[in-house]
Amino acid sequence: MSTATTPRRPPARGAAGARRRPAWVGVSVGVVVLAVLFLIDRFAPAFFTDPLPSRAQDGLTLALSVLIEALPFVVLGVVLSIVVQVWLPPDLIQRWLPRSGWARRAVLSLLGMLIPVCECGNVPFARGLMMRGLAPAEAMTFLIAAPIVNPIVIITTHAAFGFDGGILVIRLVGGYLIANLIGWIYSRHPSPDAMLTRRFTATCERVTHEHGTPTRRSLTQFLIELRAVMPALVIGSALAGAVQVLVPRDALLAIGSNPVLSIVAMMALAMTVAICSNVDAFFALSFASTFSSGALIAFLLVGPLVDIKMLALLRTTFTARTLAGVVAVVLLSAFAIGIGVNVFG
Repeated sequence: MSTATTPRRPPARGAAGARRRPAWVGVSVGVVVLAVLFLIDRFAPAFFTDPLPSRAQDGLTLALSVLIEALPFVVLGVVLSIVVQVWLPPDLIQRWLPRSGWARRAVLSLLGMLIPVCECGNVPFARGLMMRGLAPAEAMTFLIAAPIVNPIVIITTHAAFGFDGGILVIRLVGGYLIANLIGWIYSRHPSPDAMLTRRFTATCERVTHEHGTPTRRSLTQFLIELRAVMPALVIGSALAGAVQVLVPRDALLAIGSNPVLSIVAMMALAMTVAICSNVDAFFALSFASTFSSGALIAFLLVGPLVDIKMLALLRTTFTARTLAGVVAVVLLSAFAIGIGVNVFG
């Protein structure tokens, strides 16, 4: 693919470029949840052991605790993201990459240590790297590893779990290995450009210029990043509380104690709730008393890599066939790691 003579990375917009969700959608979801609660309380009062007011209070308390605990880390992640995206030279990364394919992918897997942004910010950054000549498989390696192997995620995962059960270490090592496995698989693709959408291939022929002073761009980027991350944080916190209200504790215990079903359930949950990787550890922490360690690790691996939000962003760059292969590798790898933890942990 051709690149411009003076290529520059387009401004990372997180999820701002995606279609904005109307406000009535959130209100409708809240009304539906309340209606379900009242219907269950009216027609199946024995379904829950605690009365509705008590369950609602517990859910609200849990949601607020997750939100308050995660908020400082989110703000720190946004600030560090601006420093990297606005103030560092655009060609700094390329100058330090090795020439060998496997070595480049191994280094790119650790690039998240220096690019501490959530998965939303990684996608436009990786697009810019490909516009400057990075191979699709190399960009994919970075995209898969960066949401896990970055300092904000390491800090938040440690804040939630510490070193108990090896969850932090297994998450880091597992994410690194999955990223390099996917990078190796797609590095053998006979036609790398076929992995990319036609629209992105056409975009590589143009150069996107950033306007304004670094200070102005930093302020703009701060608002964009915060506006993109905060809804995910609030929704994720609310979901953490709602699950405790809507799902009977006995059902959670029955699923969570099963070494196989618990992993499948948490992987499905990770793909649907679409919580930012900077704060998903706090969400997983709410299930620590009912679900196995392998299930928690599978959730922490799958969510940042192939949740619905991430797949929608990746679809702007990679074909559906490519993403289907990525999802398959991530799910199978996370399931195998989760089973291994439950059996040998």
